[in-house]
Amino acid sequence: MLLAAESYFGYQLYTLSAQQEQLKEDYSTANNITFGVFSLDLWRDKLSNIVTRKIKDFKVSDEQKKELREEIEKELHGMIDEVVAQFDKPQKSLGDKLKKFAFKQLVEPKELHEQVPSFARTIVNRINAPRAIKKLKGIATTEFNELAEQIYDSTATAHSKMTKYLFKKYQVNSISSFNTHLEKRLESIRKVTYNYAYAMLGCMVAALCFWLPLRRKLKLHTPLFVISLLMALVLLIVGCTVSIIEVDARLSHLELHLLGEKLAFSNQVLFYQSKSILGTAQVLIQQPKPDSITVGVLIILFVIILPILRMTARGLHMLCSPPISENKITRYLAFDSAKWDMADVMVVGILMTYIGLNGILQSQLSDLNIKSETLVTNTINYTSLQPGFIIFVGYVACTIVLSYLMKNVACPPKDATK
Repeated sequence: MLLAAESYFGYQLYTLSAQQEQLKEDYSTANNITFGVFSLDLWRDKLSNIVTRKIKDFKVSDEQKKELREEIEKELHGMIDEVVAQFDKPQKSLGDKLKKFAFKQLVEPKELHEQVPSFARTIVNRINAPRAIKKLKGIATTEFNELAEQIYDSTATAHSKMTKYLFKKYQVNSISSFNTHLEKRLESIRKVTYNYAYAMLGCMVAALCFWLPLRRKLKLHTPLFVISLLMALVLLIVGCTVSIIEVDARLSHLELHLLGEKLAFSNQVLFYQSKSILGTAQVLIQQPKPDSITVGVLIILFVIILPILRMTARGLHMLCSPPISENKITRYLAFDSAKWDMADVMVVGILMTYIGLNGILQSQLSDLNIKSETLVTNTINYTSLQPGFIIFVGYVACTIVLSYLMKNVACPPKDATK
């Protein structure tokens, strides 16, 4: 019953872990920084909204009107002085001399300068007339839209196809509802997967506890040990195929103050990756580098295949007749191959990898946290160990107990049996 229960919990954990990984992949794809902060199209749309709103709300204040009038007056005075200076120059031709004489007789520069303020007021009033303002807004909006249309980012098409596919897949119609839907599902799956992991370990502990009351019943040692081996095998299979570590780094919030407006981005996934032991080995083997392939092969050989061979040999030693149970290969795998089993080393390696990755990410992300008058950014590190690591640690602890039982209880020395 315990073996069946553990197998059921392991299957459910494997299934839910695969679902969680797929949900996280879709979530990180939809919220990837490539389609957010690094997308020119999104920047264009956000800036277009700000500029269009600024153009629409454009008004000239009284202070600006005063400054504009002063500038116009300055320009008009300068124009008058320039014209007067041109006519004051010595003229050579008869026509130019007649023009200079007529200008001197008919035009008084002082009177022109006195009329400048009234001309400036008229010009400012014409410029600020509703019809003129509307026309200026139309020209500005048209020119800006033409400029915005020239900005094109190839990610726009990919993002459109991706969001359309994901929205249809999860039956949502917006990115906010998509995020809410997936976050709820991920939270519920996370709780259930940890419960299944603890339930598997509970079944294993319960099975090992049977050895205490049955330690003197020698006839039951063989079936009990074989069942314990099978339960350890389930832990190994689940621990190697279920996600062990998840790396998730995000830019939770970016706020930029531009033209008196807030331009904000939120929940941008910088990096996401989730792998099991078997998945990690597969990735290494698929690399073109020989050293990566070697490491991947060694992981599969000494972390997965050899432990399975050891458990098989122990089972054969307990169940089979002497020609098989006392075979040199069987005995070597059952009793003497522990030094080649790297499962316990893998546990330490995973833990050190997690500590190292978490520290590096925390350090790098902290450098991205900026708080100034114009820019505010916040980052979050969601890197964590997953249920697969708990199961694999449980398997390693179980093998230690089984090794003790194999040498001291299930197969005691001959003098002890006498």
